[in-house]
Amino acid sequence: MGVPLLDLRRDWPEIREEVEAGWRRVTESMRLLNGENLLAFEEEAARFFRARFAFGVGSGTAALWLALLACGIGPGDEVLIQANGFVADVEAVVWAGAQPVLVEAEEEFFGPDPEAVARAIGPRTKALIVVHMYGHPARIEDLLEIASRHGLVLIEDASHAHGAEYKGKKVGTFGKVGCFSCGPVKNLNALGDAGFVLTDDEEVAHRLRYLRVHGQVRKNEHAFYGFNSRLDELQAVVLRARLKRLSEKNARRRKIAEIYRRELSGIPDLRLPPEDGPERTSVYHRFVVFTSRRDELQSHLKERGIGTGIYYPVPLHRQPAWRAAGFPELPEGTFPVAERLCREGLALPMFPEMTEAEIEEVVSAVREFFA
Repeated sequence: MGVPLLDLRRDWPEIREEVEAGWRRVTESMRLLNGENLLAFEEEAARFFRARFAFGVGSGTAALWLALLACGIGPGDEVLIQANGFVADVEAVVWAGAQPVLVEAEEEFFGPDPEAVARAIGPRTKALIVVHMYGHPARIEDLLEIASRHGLVLIEDASHAHGAEYKGKKVGTFGKVGCFSCGPVKNLNALGDAGFVLTDDEEVAHRLRYLRVHGQVRKNEHAFYGFNSRLDELQAVVLRARLKRLSEKNARRRKIAEIYRRELSGIPDLRLPPEDGPERTSVYHRFVVFTSRRDELQSHLKERGIGTGIYYPVPLHRQPAWRAAGFPELPEGTFPVAERLCREGLALPMFPEMTEAEIEEVVSAVREFFA
């Protein structure tokens, strides 16, 4: 039996009729941008995440960049980012004109290490980007306290964590802004690129509303320079349909993670992701295990027809783009935790439509390898 890492075809029949009916209404009206579906999605997302404002944009990368601009981050400012994050976090800082400063990752929940963040703060530090990796809430309480104490803007990259919670509060609503990708592989996924930004801050909301449409506050009146990054009506229809089912799908992901954890616990040299507790609710965008034999395990699973993924194999300071941008040379060993997470992490198949037989096949293959 083959088991894919992810199968995007399986949940399409659930929403096909609803989405195609919505698309028909859009194409009949030909209101393709800034229509009723964008407005409805923004209202529904704000309600789901319990935020005051939500703004649909063209991608998760655009969400990060526009959020930085809306918060006034620009040339001369430094932004702290964990070294095991995704390249989009650095890109957003670069295109905002600011300077990215990398910090060590935290071992248990994979976000930025609070102590490393505190040590890295300097006179030019203006913001901290927190990535909630793989769908697990980072140590957001500690990081929020540090940001508040030092007057930093805290920006959450919750692209892996749609619906995750810490102490009953949705991830993406702790900082000044929360940024989400809704690309095709995300828990809340469009049929192409899409994203959104959350905030409770009225001034930031005002800038976000217009930054995505060239700063145009009224027809042909541009209050400031912005960009073109709108969530179109067709993708808004898809996201509205999937948002209705997000909690149910996330619950199924947690059930699959529970089975994996029960069946794979106790294996030497296999570290499992953190368990949920009374304060934490993860959404398992990825079920990432860690082993010093990562590449061998991946090869073994491939031979059995089981898909896997690596998120992300190269830490940010070892990417060619980091050096090409002229940032300080940071040799291997600078961030040992982040580097180990990148070197040892392997994502096992995880999507809500997995069958019990497929879960059993993955478990059997992993146990066979370590036996």
